[in-house]
Amino acid sequence: MEENATTFTELSHTRAAIWRGGGDVVIESVPLPVLQTGEVLVRVRLATVCGSDRHTVTGRRPQPCPSVLGHETVGEIVALGDGEPLAVDGNPLGKGRRVVWSVTLPCGTCDRCVAGVTAKCRTLRKAGHESLYSAWPLSGGYAEHVVLPRGMPVAVVADDIADALAAPAACATATVMAVIERALPVGGRRVVVIGAGMLGLTALAAAADLGASTVTAVDPSAERREIAAHFGAEVTAESVNEIEECDVLLEFSGKSAALQAGLRTLDVSGVAVFAGSVAPDGDIAVDPEAVVRRHLTLVGVHNYEPRHLLQALNFLQRTKDRFPWADLVADPVPLDRIAGLLLDAPGPKPRYAVAP
Repeated sequence: MEENATTFTELSHTRAAIWRGGGDVVIESVPLPVLQTGEVLVRVRLATVCGSDRHTVTGRRPQPCPSVLGHETVGEIVALGDGEPLAVDGNPLGKGRRVVWSVTLPCGTCDRCVAGVTAKCRTLRKAGHESLYSAWPLSGGYAEHVVLPRGMPVAVVADDIADALAAPAACATATVMAVIERALPVGGRRVVVIGAGMLGLTALAAAADLGASTVTAVDPSAERREIAAHFGAEVTAESVNEIEECDVLLEFSGKSAALQAGLRTLDVSGVAVFAGSVAPDGDIAVDPEAVVRRHLTLVGVHNYEPRHLLQALNFLQRTKDRFPWADLVADPVPLDRIAGLLLDAPGPKPRYAVAP
């Protein structure tokens, strides 16, 4: 067998944080599988904790259980199955490459995939969302190793992008790239971002990078508004009710009341992108006459396409010296402390991390 394209013989097991329901998260030894054609084994360097994982362990979000959570991960390739797995840019993957990978693993053949909406594949599998007893038990980043199945979109990380910047690219940054794409054009327009968490802060920076005429951050937290000022926000507001008009509304808070208030601020030809409403929070009312007469566009974004993963890395590389990205991620803790990061009250940082 070839040295770098075979089974990973140095280890037979890996350590992983297994979520077994509720607040039960335990570190266990999990067998490493024999890699199949096109599969990649990655040693996790750093994984950041997305808010959706907190929602899972607190019962706000359904997920197969038991499972290994974690879908914002950067790691190093340590073994490959037979064949020649390719990165999303078409270049071959190889041992030693530092990589990030998509949240979503599409089939590539259903009608939605063929139409270019792979994020809504009819048989979609997701990193950090699969049962421990499924065909993909090591899907999550809260582990020492992750197996990437054949067809998983993988992107190589440039040497000058730190792990703390790269890991969130797999969810937060790439999702924002998808949101921005639906909102284009952004340059020269008035942009309002509701919610200054990790995605909102990234969206502020993206809007500023694209030349928005004004960038406004809305968040009830004074601390988050202060951070927003360092990520492109020229104006900050405690409530959407303080905003008069905008051309682009990007909603990341998941709060229906804020979204409802935000819709009234849209000027003629305004665009609203809903991205934060991933859990029930009440209905909103849409005035169809206002949509018609003001030429409004209302769209939703959930997950992203492989191209957005590349765009996320390019965006971070382009802006790494303009915005203080490293300030958004806390210093990593050992894997043994992941339960605390998931269950304890969130701290001041938008992202916390483990380094298995």
